[in-house]
Amino acid sequence: MPPAIAAPGPASAPSRFVVPVLAFCGMVVAVMQTLVVPLLPHVPELTGASPGAAGWLVTITLLTGAVFTPVLGRVGDMYGKRRVLLASLGVLTLGSVLCAVSSDIGVLITGRALQGAALAVIPLGISIIRDELPAERVLPSIALMSSTLGIGAAIGLPVAAVVMENFDWHTMFWASAALGLLDLFLVLRIVPESPVRSPGRFDLLGTLGLTGSLVGLLLAITQGADWGWSSARTLGLLGGSVVVGLLWGRYELRTRSPMVDLRVSSRPAVLLTNVAALLIGFAFYANSLVTGQLVQEPTSTGYGLGASLVVSGLCLLPGGLAMVALSPVSARISAAYGPRTALLIAAVVMAVGYVLRFFTSHSLWLIVAGATVVASGTAIAYSALPALVMRAVPVSETAAANGLNTLMRSVGQACCSAVVAAVLAHVTFVAGGRTAPTLHAYLLIFLIAAGAALAALVATLFLPSDRPGNAARRGRGARGGTVTVTPSVTAARESA
Repeated sequence: MPPAIAAPGPASAPSRFVVPVLAFCGMVVAVMQTLVVPLLPHVPELTGASPGAAGWLVTITLLTGAVFTPVLGRVGDMYGKRRVLLASLGVLTLGSVLCAVSSDIGVLITGRALQGAALAVIPLGISIIRDELPAERVLPSIALMSSTLGIGAAIGLPVAAVVMENFDWHTMFWASAALGLLDLFLVLRIVPESPVRSPGRFDLLGTLGLTGSLVGLLLAITQGADWGWSSARTLGLLGGSVVVGLLWGRYELRTRSPMVDLRVSSRPAVLLTNVAALLIGFAFYANSLVTGQLVQEPTSTGYGLGASLVVSGLCLLPGGLAMVALSPVSARISAAYGPRTALLIAAVVMAVGYVLRFFTSHSLWLIVAGATVVASGTAIAYSALPALVMRAVPVSETAAANGLNTLMRSVGQACCSAVVAAVLAHVTFVAGGRTAPTLHAYLLIFLIAAGAALAALVATLFLPSDRPGNAARRGRGARGGTVTVTPSVTAARESA
């Protein structure tokens, strides 16, 4: 059945502004993911909460982002991507206001949960771009949109650090609420509704099964270090997640309108892309997690630089700027040689960046250089991943498929967070009267992250060849229609 055609969006919306608006929305959402990281050490004294409760300000956004990203992607495919995009931005704004008006840890966690749910903005934006733009503009536009996840994370840390140093900490939540309102206004004025719909009914049982499996898995990963990896709670959650996941998979294969089309997702072109996304997410997050902490370590450790909170945040800013500059470069590589080649290059660049970091961890400028190399590889990877996904799925399922790919990056980041926490907590020594991670702990993290990048390289090598000359021959391969972007979407909109 061909996808249903909805009423066209506002005819006056200038298409040249659609991509900048969507990219800005994605960047605001990505900033929310790292906004509270500099605040975490101070949350107990600011709110009276325990350190464990403070950690939930990060964990809860990971959980809600992982759950709502594929769900809202599917809802967008069925009922309208712009509509769901607006709802996600509204939730982000509400969560920001809750955090801005309260110092109660329960309210803050609730607000952060709402902010995390808005992560679906990025795959929704990618799908709108595919539906709205002419074919020649799609690759560079989705490259920029996908890269906002890394750009926002790199920008969020120094911005939050500056606010913490100079203003009341609630200010950054008021600012994020204002940005959310600005996003809503811009989307209402500029972004049209996509005419592409995925027929069927909403899979409520499949949504509940996916939610249960993801929550159990991510809770075990993020809290395992505190609870104990062999504790009954951790093992019970992991076991329950596996059981629920198997039952969910069996149900999804039998239902007519599944939440996740596992037959499409199990194709090598999709499955291996999602595996690579998980590994790239792991490698990227290690760069964000340890750079600031490494340069802030006191000089008494023998390797620390004793840098301030602001300086540590600014160490990631050149990487964020490199991601902005390199997203169109990645698009050109994908257009000329295929996104598979771009992802191969990205994995190599990330691995080289971590090798550089392994040997240059005593100098601030060399640390920044290594972090920027890793960020550059991340920009190319994040730009290539959605292009690989969209070449392998029907046009009516792009939001859901990109939501699943974004989910895999989040799972990779969760695994990275657990590994980094475990290494820094156990490879320690006493320096200056306090227990601190050794330099070898940081070097071990760099080696693990480089290994993740190389594993992503191996997964990418097994992807089907995607040279541009092969695209037309593969065009009819996906169930539900061609996988390449054609003028048919625009023509369908004009005839609606």
